[in-house]
Amino acid sequence: MIGFFAAALLLLAGPVPMTTSLTNVDHLDFLSATVAPPAQAGHTTYRLDREPSVGVVWVYADDLPGGGYRRVGGGAYDAATGTYGQGAYDADDISRAAVVYLRHWRQFGDRHSREQAYQQLRGLTYLQTVSGPHAGNVVLWMQPDGTLNPSPVPVETPDPSDSGPSYWLARTIWALGEGYAAFRGADPGFAGFLRSRLDLAVAALDRQVLVRYGEHQIVDGARVPAWLIVDGADASSEAILGLTAYVRAGGPPAARTALARLAAGVAEMGGGPGSSVLPWALSRSVWHAWGAQMPSALAEAATALHDDRLLRPAVADAGTFTPGLLTATGPINGLLPAPVDRSQIAYGADARVQSLLSVSRATGSDGFRQLAGVAAGWFLGQNPAGARMYDPATGATSDGVNGDGTVNRNSGAESTIHGLLTMLALDADRNLAALARAAGPVVSRDGSRAVEAESGQLSGPVTVVTPPSAWTGESQWSGGAHLRVEAAGRVTWTVPAAGQPRRVDAVLNRVPGPGGVTAFDMLGRVSSGGGGAQGVSAAPGALLPVRVPGTVAAGTGSITATGVRGTSDLDVLLLTPLVSSLVTDRAVLLSSVAGTTRHLTIDVPGDGAAVARAYDAHGRPAGVTGGRGAFPVEVPAGGFVVAA
Repeated sequence: MIGFFAAALLLLAGPVPMTTSLTNVDHLDFLSATVAPPAQAGHTTYRLDREPSVGVVWVYADDLPGGGYRRVGGGAYDAATGTYGQGAYDADDISRAAVVYLRHWRQFGDRHSREQAYQQLRGLTYLQTVSGPHAGNVVLWMQPDGTLNPSPVPVETPDPSDSGPSYWLARTIWALGEGYAAFRGADPGFAGFLRSRLDLAVAALDRQVLVRYGEHQIVDGARVPAWLIVDGADASSEAILGLTAYVRAGGPPAARTALARLAAGVAEMGGGPGSSVLPWALSRSVWHAWGAQMPSALAEAATALHDDRLLRPAVADAGTFTPGLLTATGPINGLLPAPVDRSQIAYGADARVQSLLSVSRATGSDGFRQLAGVAAGWFLGQNPAGARMYDPATGATSDGVNGDGTVNRNSGAESTIHGLLTMLALDADRNLAALARAAGPVVSRDGSRAVEAESGQLSGPVTVVTPPSAWTGESQWSGGAHLRVEAAGRVTWTVPAAGQPRRVDAVLNRVPGPGGVTAFDMLGRVSSGGGGAQGVSAAPGALLPVRVPGTVAAGTGSITATGVRGTSDLDVLLLTPLVSSLVTDRAVLLSSVAGTTRHLTIDVPGDGAAVARAYDAHGRPAGVTGGRGAFPVEVPAGGFVVAA
């Protein structure tokens, strides 16, 4: 058995390549196809006259009862015409499939993946509109025969799909940027073509999005950037990944300027609840794991542009928000701002892994690299189902797991792609892969828990309000209802007793002006006021967590709140242990929200000695301990500990 200090040195070591590969592109190959598109105005691609077929990827794959999968498109299928309401292939998945093949080729020297990357990039650029007022934009859908479908059913926004900026424009920039960087030495002719198409996409970005650079809009009192792609830091982050690759590979000044401006906008979305980088500029409340590559984009841009200001919000997201997310729920689809949508998909899990790895590289923090290893455990059983979501024997990744633990066994392109992106990262570092395996199925979680406001015992002027729709246009009422607490109204909640103090955050509808005031017995008061002007927000007020000043003592089994003045709309109480924990098969993650160092005893499952490494909120080392069985650890204030 490896000794304690030897194990500590091993964990400190840099990336070590895997000797046995986890990455298997067989299922992605199964989803891949070629099609010879008919002549269509405004659309062509590299050497189409000599190579009439281009690469594409089927969007979905249905799990078959007897084993295997059946490839299907999106929307209703019309057998008479052989078409789908949406299409068989889309730019979103073709672009990301190209990224997988590019990285696999470069990492392993795989000639098959090089050819696949070449063909997928040819297919992607065929979808790009090359002339007219929408030049540079991208048609989203293609039918099985290669016919473009710019206005699918159900309708996409924008409609037609190449009439404005979009997620698929952002992902096209991502693929073209990485494609140019990969092919500029291997195939200069093709690289030159990719450069021309990337410049066309950047020109579209400039005239449609970055033309508003420096402008801001007001959302419930917050000043937010008006120059993000479809108002999304999530969409913009994927374009940033491509622009960063392009700039590093010698892209023109226009690309560098676009990168700097887009990254500045994403950076302004930092400082959200829990220090997250928010994905959507039109809401102060919403965060989702899917597509949340904002920290990764900021870290990559910071290094490419030598601008440490871009790194600060990425570090806060990685060091404060993400450890709390992993100990509480894992990469769920919807903090709105309560954990409303607890379903989890590969796109969200991989986004956490990639973000942590990028921030680790930018800061030199081994702590963030270890967090990435823990986050990658999602694919190996660290999810509500306790199931392996990725199968290295086939290369298939299941399409998701619901909060109740049921697994969607289908394996479409998006899931496959993001499963493979994580596996490529694990294959590049066997220490990271070993930690991911150790962080598989969950033994226990003790993190932030939501207590529905309407679940309490009510007295006095307190009313349960059930709006016609739980969705407000910018956030969502948890459980579809909330409490309206007026002066002298009283609510008592029965809560599970805990072995340590807990922080309380009250999710309130923050409104302009003074708002209502509610007192929590022995803890302090909170106000629903101070929300700021509505601005371009879809709803007045913003659902936001408000910190209750005190902490709930260990062993406390109830919490009482009383309206002091005015009216407050209360949605949820979020109870967070001062030190949250995630215990898996052979690893433990601790996350602190305490203001001081906390002393705990942990017992890491498995045989032999374990090493516990502590880090502060910036990912800087704060101590090493370890041993066999139970041993003490010091958890830095606001920091985290990884033990395995």
